Amino acid sequence: MGKQKKARKYATMKRMLSLRDQRLKEKDRLKPKKKEKKDPSALKEREVPQHPSCLFFQYNTQLGPPYHILVDTNFINFSIKAKLDLVQSMMDCLYAKCIPCITDCVMAEIEKLGQKYRMALRIAKDPRFERLPCTHKGTYADDCLVQRVTQHKCYIVATVDRDLKRRIRKIPGVPIMYISNHRYNI
Repeated sequence: MGKQKKARKYATMKRMLSLRDQRLKEKDRLKPKKKEKKDPSALKEREVPQHPSCLFFQYNTQLGPPYHILVDTNFINFSIKAKLDLVQSMMDCLYAKCIPCITDCVMAEIEKLGQKYRMALRIAKDPRFERLPCTHKGTYADDCLVQRVTQHKCYIVATVDRDLKRRIRKIPGVPIMYISNHRYNI
């Protein structure tokens, strides 16, 4: 003889004791306290970040020619692939004098990439580029650029990196320069 099959009970729940059950003690019979509802007419307080005064009427008054452009590692690499001269293409895009700036973190990132990116390193060491010293620890370039831009709103950020673009868009008054159709756009 084989084993008898038991029919499975679907959607069964544990049986709960009712509040009137005799086995419950008096203190356990108290109904759970209801959460206090918030008054809808009361004023809601929330933390809103204060925008700097340079963004009067949502325009950044600190931006003006000559433009200081913070350059990211991949922006240099993509410019080389698109056969664009950095300084000349920036001037064609903005119709003004441009000073490309490069931080120590970006420089370290290019140096870490090695022999394959020696052309990018040579462009980054160009005397037309302004070197910006970094005081923080670590060499993660994206964090460095975001931190610098939040402190000083006088920069345009040149990048092709999607994550960095997404982070910079959250900071009001900071334009982003990128490459599309073999030319620079803002």
